[in-house]
Amino acid sequence: MASLKVNRGRTLARSQALQILFQAEVRGESVGDVLAGDFTLSKGPLADYAIQIARGVDANRERIDSALRAVSANWSLERMPGADRNLLRAAVYELYFQVADTLDAAVVINEAVEIAKAYGTDDSAGFVNGVLGRIVRERHLPSLQHVACTVTADDCEAACVAALWFEIDPKRIEAEREAARAAEESRARFEAGEYGFETEDLDEMFLDPFDAPAGE
Repeated sequence: MASLKVNRGRTLARSQALQILFQAEVRGESVGDVLAGDFTLSKGPLADYAIQIARGVDANRERIDSALRAVSANWSLERMPGADRNLLRAAVYELYFQVADTLDAAVVINEAVEIAKAYGTDDSAGFVNGVLGRIVRERHLPSLQHVACTVTADDCEAACVAALWFEIDPKRIEAEREAARAAEESRARFEAGEYGFETEDLDEMFLDPFDAPAGE
């Protein structure tokens, strides 16, 4: 599990949204019920944008899941690791309902990949990247073809990296799916327990990615 550097408000908000969505799924509750009760965050307070993403996913779950199924026919949504599944839902919500231009799309995908590195397995980042790349290409979302010409200096690296990631051939996509299948096997013990952990386990699960030296 990689360390996630939270340098911007929306980076934190996106990771918080994942945590809320994951806890809602684990508990079998709606996002509204989770937000109204007790929930666990690795770092707070809960950002408004995190609430917007989580509620947006909840309200548009059918459309989001349909889009994900359409681009991952050989790897069912139900078989994806929980963190990957909910991270993809959050990213697709942003791409469908929040993205205004190519820079926004680049940042959403770049950050989803980074969060996948922090919360998922070693294979999660490639899998998330491949699925979101297909979402953009096949669902007619903002293209990043000319993104290098439209970004500011601060966001150039993230945007250019995201643009390069979109050059994925079918063999690579299938390889990423195979890697995700292997990742699922390594998490079988976790899944077999029907997410049977206590709140303290969630605390530990969501704390590690944000551990960083003081002052960062």
